[in-house]
Amino acid sequence: MKIFRGFHHRGIAPACALTIGNFDGVHRGHQAMLALLNNEAAHRGVPSCVMTFEPHPRDFFAASQRKPDLAPARIATLRDKLTELERCGVQQVVVLPFDARLAALSPEAFVHDVLMQGLGTRYVLVGDDFRFGARRAGDYAMLDAAGRSQGFDVARMNSYEVHGLRVSSSAVRDALAGGRMDDVAALLGRPYSISGHVVHGRKLGRELGASRAGTGDGFRTLNLRFSHWKPAASGIFAVQVFGLGDAPLPGVANLGIRPSLDPRDVNGGRVLLETHCLQWPAALGAEGAYGKIIRVELLHKLHDELKYDSLDALTAGIARDCDAARSFFASMHAETHRQTTRDRI
Repeated sequence: MKIFRGFHHRGIAPACALTIGNFDGVHRGHQAMLALLNNEAAHRGVPSCVMTFEPHPRDFFAASQRKPDLAPARIATLRDKLTELERCGVQQVVVLPFDARLAALSPEAFVHDVLMQGLGTRYVLVGDDFRFGARRAGDYAMLDAAGRSQGFDVARMNSYEVHGLRVSSSAVRDALAGGRMDDVAALLGRPYSISGHVVHGRKLGRELGASRAGTGDGFRTLNLRFSHWKPAASGIFAVQVFGLGDAPLPGVANLGIRPSLDPRDVNGGRVLLETHCLQWPAALGAEGAYGKIIRVELLHKLHDELKYDSLDALTAGIARDCDAARSFFASMHAETHRQTTRDRI
């Protein structure tokens, strides 16, 4: 998959079949739309293309109006969104920086400058609530009329439902906020996950409860930065870690701002996913994970973030979370065993 920041690049395809949106989470509704897009692109002999925005348009307006509550909670980082778009078979992604110039572009100028001159669009697929241009003045009828006059096809896809529930990024955000990870997985078609490079922290975890952990390493953590200040999920989770060996590693993770720690630490003020593997891979050694790209699946929420009054209280809290995560994985394995036995019978 080719990725472009803007459309003024020599390597961009001269024509494409296009869909436009934020695609936060790349949920099952998005996936159905992308499957249709890929099919239409193949019929026309052009690459499938997704146009998306960074920052999210509502992030831009929240900042410009100094109203942070207008910004939506973010489901996925740009890295994870691009990964999922590639998994869906998209051939080209154009990431447009959403700024004052783009926000002021009229619907007519957007069609001419972006769709026609910038991307050579032959086919456009949009959702049933699609709006575009300054003040969201453009709608499906306007886009369809522009397509007829300028020679590109326009199609609209209705809402996608699962068990009677409309699948949307808002529904995913609500499920994440409520810690309903099974509902999240049903909406996404996969467990919710966050990926990235393992970064350095204060290395406090290896000091916390080293004797209690029984390894001399305490509660060593793998730290991933979540690049948006307002994640859709937060709290303590039972997780699986991919990328450190042949099999996923069970663990417990904190996603949030770590209220019990010194805000002056190296990651102070940033949203961080801190994951402790219940069994640290010996082959990695003390420093072997830094710089590696890992993916952490958040399977079950244990509780919200808590503020502890002392390091001893924090250590005891982490130990309880580890025990709770072990209980979750034990119950999950027991259920898998029962299901396997039923299938054999």
